[in-house]
Amino acid sequence: MGGRMRGVRAAAGAVALALAVAGCTASASAPGTGTSARSAQSAPAAPPPPATVASPGLQHIVVIVDENKPSTAIIGDPDAPYLNQLARSGALATRYSAITHPSLPNYLALTSGTTGGITTDCNPPGGSCLVTGPNLAAELDRAGRSWKLYAESMPAPCTTTNTTSYAVKHNPFLYFPSVTAESSYCASHDVPYTRFGTDLASAAGLPDFAFISPNLCNDMHDCSVATGDAWLRANVPPILASPAFTTQRSLLVVTFDEGDASDNTVACVFAGPAAREHTVSSAPYTHYSLLRTIEDAWGLNPLTGEDAAATAMTPLLK
Repeated sequence: MGGRMRGVRAAAGAVALALAVAGCTASASAPGTGTSARSAQSAPAAPPPPATVASPGLQHIVVIVDENKPSTAIIGDPDAPYLNQLARSGALATRYSAITHPSLPNYLALTSGTTGGITTDCNPPGGSCLVTGPNLAAELDRAGRSWKLYAESMPAPCTTTNTTSYAVKHNPFLYFPSVTAESSYCASHDVPYTRFGTDLASAAGLPDFAFISPNLCNDMHDCSVATGDAWLRANVPPILASPAFTTQRSLLVVTFDEGDASDNTVACVFAGPAAREHTVSSAPYTHYSLLRTIEDAWGLNPLTGEDAAATAMTPLLK
């Protein structure tokens, strides 16, 4: 009887191993998924992965949000050679759309799954300029995940007034009462970008989720595409060369808050060890899709019906 059971278990193990190998060799770049690797050869189509399952094991996710440029003003633009190089070497979503206009509702959508009914670039504090529902920060806290927002040119942690280079509307976590209610909590999570280099020096120092908001010049809002691209050239390589990206499976995302009045499709590039190399996806995605991708990577529940219904950007991951 014992020998028979061992034989059954051995057979079941062989079947499970075969299925696992088959699953690992299926390409997310198969025809019909909207994603294609430029260097890939023709292969039989594989079923797309479920929208609720992302590649496992992401240690860190770093998101950089630039400003007010449709994808057509960035991808293929000779003034943005570095970002185009990053797009060619990593994964590019060609049909990634912002949610609305102006800036603030897009930042809120990306970090809370809703615009919160906000239609302007209002500043907190203010009863009508807050999102009181669920948000990504609270969800990360509940999951035991660390997070920080790094705002370039912000004069002090949790600054809720604009300066010539810093715009509160580009700092979405200050619109969540769960973040700002306790000053010490806010001050340890919503910090000036000057602190990023120190945190980046070790894998343990970099939070699981890092949101980077360049200043009004370097995010291309007030200055040229060339200026913003030069900032990326100076600031992205240290991220990719950091311990968190050279010793762990981490993801860098560079995207834009919105396009312009005629075109709200924006560039969205995945880079780093978790990004699928030399990949272009023509599947339709939005800021809600990026939020869903973060949630799925770490087993977080969707915050609203918007991100729950969004398709995760799993085919851009390896």
